[in-house]
Amino acid sequence: MTGLAIVMRQQRAPHDTYVQVAGKGQRIKATKLRDADERSNTLHRAMLHYAHAYMLQTTTTALANGRSKIEERLAHFLLMARLPLTHEFLSLMLGVRRSGVTNALQALENMGLISRNRGNILILDRKEMEKRSNGTYVPSEI
Repeated sequence: MTGLAIVMRQQRAPHDTYVQVAGKGQRIKATKLRDADERSNTLHRAMLHYAHAYMLQTTTTALANGRSKIEERLAHFLLMARLPLTHEFLSLMLGVRRSGVTNALQALENMGLISRNRGNILILDRKEMEKRSNGTYVPSEI
């Protein structure tokens, strides 16, 4: 979901949103979301919960990108992602060369933490993957 600016009662987001994977989505006009949020305390609390989870995700990603080795960053990203992933997409998201992603995936697979086939990565040992992210992954309560 995007729309954090609306949750924070701002008029506009300072950036655009792009979808980077195939799939379907839904869209609601900002004015309608704002009106619904103002009418419903339950919705507003849920949106604030989302905002908190989003900020946690953003800060832990920044932490991972700033201090972690590629294997730790990859573990962090795989724990967050629930979508089909290609080496090319992972290299873009991690800011590394495709060969670095391949090597890191092989290392995680050799440790028995993941299994992979074309476009799909399955986490086999979530607890160990969380450890492997070196403190940069915070599970969301959403």
